[in-house]
Amino acid sequence: MNKTTAKQWFSATRPKTLTAAATPVIVASALAFRDGYFYWKPALICLLFALTAQIVSNFANDYFDYKKGIDNAERSGPKRAVAEGWIAPRTMLRVTVGLLAADLLLGLSLLRYGGWELIFAGMAIAVFALAYSGGAYPLSSHGWGDVCVFFFFGIIPAGFTYYVQALRWDLPVTVCGIAVGLVIVNILVANNYRDRDSDAKTGKKTTVVLFGEKFGRRFYLFNGVSAVICCLYFLTDNAVWAAVFPFVYLFLHIKTWREMVRIGNGRELNRILGQTAMNAMVFGLLLALGFLAGLFL
Repeated sequence: MNKTTAKQWFSATRPKTLTAAATPVIVASALAFRDGYFYWKPALICLLFALTAQIVSNFANDYFDYKKGIDNAERSGPKRAVAEGWIAPRTMLRVTVGLLAADLLLGLSLLRYGGWELIFAGMAIAVFALAYSGGAYPLSSHGWGDVCVFFFFGIIPAGFTYYVQALRWDLPVTVCGIAVGLVIVNILVANNYRDRDSDAKTGKKTTVVLFGEKFGRRFYLFNGVSAVICCLYFLTDNAVWAAVFPFVYLFLHIKTWREMVRIGNGRELNRILGQTAMNAMVFGLLLALGFLAGLFL
């Protein structure tokens, strides 16, 4: 593999958005540490599994959106590997399937920590990774993308990351999953807000296409504010700093939202997508630090 090709594969992973996979694992592991259950081996496996699963989903999206004609010259987003001819469609599909198989094998190593029941979670994640963009009823093209991201980048990874360490799943980790899921959904909202015109022309029915530009703006703002409000729950869980620290994120969120509204349309919104992904990671780190700070302050 030459240097140029390596860069193209790296670009296809959509590195700026990989924070979405890491954030719920970091938050849940910090909560496990606070509760005295942290084990670095299953936590690391969860992190690698989540990152690989997202790359699989991104590769599948690259392939299927090309096949459906969604990635075309009118699209305002970053260049996509298959659509640009950097990677052959068949090669992308083969790598996607191979990487998914490798990720499932990695996930099997978690059975020793969480039990055979985790097989069902792994199967659900595998189906989601492909069904999000592919199949006869691609979820992302029928208005289900936001719901899928909320669960598979919020509640599910946070819950199971905590579970394989603590062998329990209670309300605090569910609240973490909800809060993290809300901020990560905004990565998708920013993407769909930018592509609303081209998506509408190609028949991709995202929530922004279905409910309009004004909905997209309000939905984005609502998600970030709601995530911070969710964290107020931790005032009742003897984790004051986990309730307070996320308010720093709120300033970043509102600033990015105002910039998104100001730009309105065009390729400049690519910057908003990157900022949103970074804001999501900041939110996760603030919440994680809040749990850890409670042990020392």
